[in-house]
Amino acid sequence: MTSAPQRPVRVGVFGLLGSGNLGNDGSLEAVLGHLRADHPDAVVDAFCGGPEAVTARFGIPATRMHWNRAEYRTASRVGSIASKGLGKFVDIFRTAAWVRKHDVVIVPGMGVLEATLPLRPWGFPYSLFLLCASGRLLRTRVALVSVGAAEIRNRPTRALVRWSGRLAAYRSYRDAQSRDAMRAMGVNTARDEVYPDLAFSLPSPPASEPSDVPGTVCVGVMDFHGGNDDRARADEIYRRYLDGTIRFVRTLVEEGRPVRLLTGDQCDTTVVAAILEAVDSPLVTAAEPTSLADLMKEMTAADTVVAVRYHNLICALKTGTPVLALSYAAKSDALMDRMGLGAYCHPAREVDADRLLEQFRALEKRSPELRQTLTERNLAAARQLEDQFSSLTAAVFPATGHTHAHARQESP
Repeated sequence: MTSAPQRPVRVGVFGLLGSGNLGNDGSLEAVLGHLRADHPDAVVDAFCGGPEAVTARFGIPATRMHWNRAEYRTASRVGSIASKGLGKFVDIFRTAAWVRKHDVVIVPGMGVLEATLPLRPWGFPYSLFLLCASGRLLRTRVALVSVGAAEIRNRPTRALVRWSGRLAAYRSYRDAQSRDAMRAMGVNTARDEVYPDLAFSLPSPPASEPSDVPGTVCVGVMDFHGGNDDRARADEIYRRYLDGTIRFVRTLVEEGRPVRLLTGDQCDTTVVAAILEAVDSPLVTAAEPTSLADLMKEMTAADTVVAVRYHNLICALKTGTPVLALSYAAKSDALMDRMGLGAYCHPAREVDADRLLEQFRALEKRSPELRQTLTERNLAAARQLEDQFSSLTAAVFPATGHTHAHARQESP
């Protein structure tokens, strides 16, 4: 007697995907690459911020995360406030209905458990909580894979993040600090592992030949106003960051160095425009990357990178290009330290152009040595991510890990 054919595993991916953030979409690309290689029969779709963009780029069906299409716009009128409130209620049922269709839901990387940038509790933290609570109630395994976390002071946001972590079937983190933060917020992390960011599993473009003549410097910019705890001085932080970056770029141009401005999110284009206006020179140009692959291509052709956004740093590190981090959160410092460049971090909130130039020149002097270090660290990261994907399969995919997955869940 022949057994009935096994039903394909139904996998959902969840997050602020397709919304213009290249790092988030790069994390999705990495997970889809794993699924297509190791689970080719899996049926995959997304619940995300920009479903049209996700379907167009990745070729998977996608559903809008929020019933209210104006979810991330500021509500000031009575009608828009009421619409937001209604949306929060409707999303309870929409999220549960979507989760119920799946065997596994993966939250691919991203800083979903942190508030290092301005964040309201009823925004993404609420959506993530609905996902994880639905997964627990409907017995769909929710996996938080190589995610970022940070200890959160705001009580409502902290509670939502803590309960999301507790209700997930599987958790892994992109650095030890993230795991420590979740433990400090009351989540049992005894079985949780730390792996590199998922973007380290993406393919890299071929390396360019180093030149004896000083070449292009890529400067990754960000529409940076500080984090949740900096709202009172957000404008001051932005002005200091922008002024310091402009002074840095202007000095490079005066020395005859070509500068290539890079973004990591659609909102960063305003910073690019401000720098181009302030430093009116043909040596300063701006790229229009639409993916992490585009960013890596730009960085491969550069001598050195100076960047703020976390995934801009990853792209530079992955291509083996020496990079100086304008660090806005502990995650950037941890990443640079892990890759052997911990000495080359500069605070994004307190940009000092003279000190930045001093660090930049020190970085360039050690370029050959640092390139060798990055080659070795990248090989190690690739091996660790192979282990991550094996662990994920064993923990949450029904054919191999049903018992283990439910053992991983803790009681609320």
